[in-house]
Amino acid sequence: MDRPRPLAVTGARIVDPSRGLDAVGTILVADGRIVAAGPGALNQGTPEGAEIVDGRGLLVAPGLVDMRVFVGEPGHEHRETLESASRAAAAGGVTTIIVMPDTDPPIDDPALVDFILRRARDTAIVRVHPMAALTKGLAGRETTEFGLLAEAGAVGFTDGRRAVTSARVMRRALTYARDFGALVTHHVEDPDLVGSGVMNEGETASRLGLSGIPREAETIMVDRDLRLAALTGGRYHAAQLSSADAAAAIRAAKDRGLDVTAGIAVTHLTLNELDVGAYRTFFKLTPPLRGEDDRRAMVAALADGTIDIVVSSHDPQDVETKRQPFAESADGAIGLETLLAAGLRLVHSGEVPLARLIDAMSTAPARRLGLEAGTLAPGAAADLVLVDLGAPWVVQAETLVSHAKNTPYEDARLQGRVLRTLVAGRTVHTYAPR
Repeated sequence: MDRPRPLAVTGARIVDPSRGLDAVGTILVADGRIVAAGPGALNQGTPEGAEIVDGRGLLVAPGLVDMRVFVGEPGHEHRETLESASRAAAAGGVTTIIVMPDTDPPIDDPALVDFILRRARDTAIVRVHPMAALTKGLAGRETTEFGLLAEAGAVGFTDGRRAVTSARVMRRALTYARDFGALVTHHVEDPDLVGSGVMNEGETASRLGLSGIPREAETIMVDRDLRLAALTGGRYHAAQLSSADAAAAIRAAKDRGLDVTAGIAVTHLTLNELDVGAYRTFFKLTPPLRGEDDRRAMVAALADGTIDIVVSSHDPQDVETKRQPFAESADGAIGLETLLAAGLRLVHSGEVPLARLIDAMSTAPARRLGLEAGTLAPGAAADLVLVDLGAPWVVQAETLVSHAKNTPYEDARLQGRVLRTLVAGRTVHTYAPR
């Protein structure tokens, strides 16, 4: 493969949470690495033969690291492949995706971890790291071989969309993972309390005649997991929070010094249960969209650092599974291409500082997973994104790169457009305004 041309972006706003940097300056890239980034970068001299980009009015940030991406390969390639997911990621400024083990067969064997890595190497244009199954067959009964899976390249362990209901199994998993320094990521919903529920329990569900899912389905599971994390000393991450009480529990656990973090899907920061409207199935998610009070509490928890990481929870579904009555349709929405732009709603409204948002979408997930990403420090891989923060655009299904089109932001007006995405200094996506 040809060596990428050196690059110099001048006069841009550079936000690098890994160094506490938010300033106007220049970023220099050569041989796939960051040479310098900041106000004094030009003192290094522009690399010979470099492409010079006028970055005035633009943002340069580390490429996003999306910690929760569902891909259909293997088994459901008609929904999404590693190749199509990587192109969608690049279009959204995401340079690293962490794929979930909810495949067919599940990623619970070192050979399947190797398969994902090889397929990604051959077909993907962004970096791809798999999480392996926490339990064999995602059945919640017997833990997988963490050591062998980690050695094969798994960056963490999760049962994806499924919760481990057995406290004994979760205790064993946290203990086992601790011995390998591995991260356990858990979908915190008690399936018994979820039952036949299809949206947030409350007045809106009652008016629509839909069965509800109580917040306690989340908070009870979070409380249990945090007690087990304290008991075992394991590294724990709550994959997606949606309720104020769950955030309060995470905050208290951190105050006690536990090695715990929490994530949230950008949908739960920017949408609420009222968006379900006239039974719109693209808004049927897991966990469900909550009320406005919970949404605002989640935004505050992100701003103060209680919630560490923001994900897309990209979950492609096809027409057959989404064009159904609300109660019968599949959960999930795509989100790689809208992750950053949707999150910028919170920046434009003044609720979350830009540096905090970039940290939650890039630096924090890279740090939690131990990846060499999420930074513009000299010597780091040149995974970065150029963004026009003020550019308005309308989300249109026909222009989305993803195989699936089940976006809850269809026809939404967003502000903030990814103009260029680089992985190891190589441009993998460009957008030219018409």
